[in-house]
Amino acid sequence: MVNDLPDTPRTGRFVDGEHRFPCRVYFEDTDFTGVVYHANYLRFMERARSDMLRVAKIDQRRAHAAGEGAYAVASLSIHYRQPARLDDDLLILSRIADVRAASVVIHQRVMCDAVLVAEAEVHVAFLSPDGRPRRQPADWVGTFRLLSGAA
Repeated sequence: MVNDLPDTPRTGRFVDGEHRFPCRVYFEDTDFTGVVYHANYLRFMERARSDMLRVAKIDQRRAHAAGEGAYAVASLSIHYRQPARLDDDLLILSRIADVRAASVVIHQRVMCDAVLVAEAEVHVAFLSPDGRPRRQPADWVGTFRLLSGAA
């Protein structure tokens, strides 16, 4: 079988302010019953959030290297709805729900076709290098507000 796709990692895209990140379930993601192990949904969502920021041109690595700070998950609430299984193609949908001076709330849904598998509300805080909350860069806040429709 010939595959003409370039050798690059999967990446997501924004559609109507919502980030869409494709993900496949591999054997390592499942438990002994063949169902995705509950903690791995957090890994799928983390990858989607990281990709969302990268696609939105929010350069976390540069901010950290410059001593400005970095994001950390402050709280997370997740609801599991249906199991995902080996080889399922998942789509993680991420939407900015709220933007504050030093934090962002992101609503995420894991979908398998049209079926809601899991959903989470993730609060991330921007922290200074010494671990204290600090204001996010103003251009990042602007980007988040634009994506959330609150601009």
